[in-house]
Amino acid sequence: MTTERAAGLGPLGRRLLAAFVLVALSSVLVLTVAALIGTTRGLSAGEDAQRQAVAEAVAVAAAEAYTTAGGWDGADLSQAQGIASAAGAGLTVRDVADRSMTSSGMGNGNAGMGRGGVVADVIVDGGLVGSVRLGFGTPMTSTAQTVAWTWILLAAVVALLVALAMAWYVSGRITRPLVRLTEVTRSFAAGNRDARSEPADAAAPGELGELARAFDTTAADVARSERTRQQMAADVAHELRTPLAALQAGLEELRDGLVEPDQERLDALHAQSVRLGRVVNDLAALSAAETAALTLHRGALDIGALVEDAVSAARAAMEGAGLSVTTTVAPDVIVNGDPDRLHQAVGNLLSNATRYCRPGDVVTVTVSASTDDAVITVADTGPGIAPDDLERVFGRLWRGSADRDGAGSGIGLAVVRELVVAHDGTVSAASDGRSGATFVIRLPRLAH
Repeated sequence: MTTERAAGLGPLGRRLLAAFVLVALSSVLVLTVAALIGTTRGLSAGEDAQRQAVAEAVAVAAAEAYTTAGGWDGADLSQAQGIASAAGAGLTVRDVADRSMTSSGMGNGNAGMGRGGVVADVIVDGGLVGSVRLGFGTPMTSTAQTVAWTWILLAAVVALLVALAMAWYVSGRITRPLVRLTEVTRSFAAGNRDARSEPADAAAPGELGELARAFDTTAADVARSERTRQQMAADVAHELRTPLAALQAGLEELRDGLVEPDQERLDALHAQSVRLGRVVNDLAALSAAETAALTLHRGALDIGALVEDAVSAARAAMEGAGLSVTTTVAPDVIVNGDPDRLHQAVGNLLSNATRYCRPGDVVTVTVSASTDDAVITVADTGPGIAPDDLERVFGRLWRGSADRDGAGSGIGLAVVRELVVAHDGTVSAASDGRSGATFVIRLPRLAH
């Protein structure tokens, strides 16, 4: 991975950055306009309220002067003019006939007109006797607005810069791990089966960390599957090589007239062809078992009756090998399963016991039930399985040390595992390597 690619955002990062910047610009613009409008209206409303309060005070003073003089003639309006002057306004007092009683400052007879004018009624004993009009001229809010707008615009610029910085940071945090994981994925696809995500990405919290860990798990599974396939191909080649070589050598001897085609020779060649056919059939059975989940014909099934039927089918072969068979079956243990496939799984366990046990050994088959599972146990008193082999006993083409040179193909137990897993169950093996082996199948029970 190049340094430029690692440090860059990539197409997705640039799109995210553009989206974040657009959102930030829109948000800052809307908030700035709203702040400017709100500030302007707030200052204007405050100034209008203040001017109206001054006008009301001037009206009260004018009413007192009217009351004292008994009319507008001779009324002393100096107090009213003082209040208006203190507020920076010109004052005009008019009677009910709209005649001017006095005028001062900026009033000039036009106070109260326009943006800077405020009018208040002069009330004496509940009756209207005139009005006061204050002219304030240019609104005092202009200076306050200039200061407020300056700070609002400055805050908007700072907020925009912070938003841009955060957008760059967040975009990088999201996309840089994706860019690195993309490079790792390409490397893995190109054949580097050791390619994994960086430790920092795999340890990251949230969905990005989960994605990196999921890739690592999938990559490990693929690499393990490839190793298994390679090993399986080698094992299949090994299994087929011996009977094919024996058949080829025997047929060449017959063809060249080196030996006579007597019964013993033909029987030997036939045995090799049978062994070859058995390996091929076992491989076909394993392939069918691996796809069993797609071909199962499930239904409610009394697993105890099925196990008894499987034992009856295998009893002759087992007794012929000198083994004793006992069964203990609990009644009414019902599972949802394919009878043919489960019969095959139990039959393979019994065939495995027949092959490995010695004359005089005992095979015990039991069916029991737990709260959630139906449990099938096949236990024997044979030579057992080495503890180191227990983890591999269900592997494809794996054979125990006691069967390295025997006729077994090492596929029977792999078929059992595939069939049981297809039924949402589990199968396990236990042995101390000296006093027999125990295989346990667990299948989900059906509620009555």
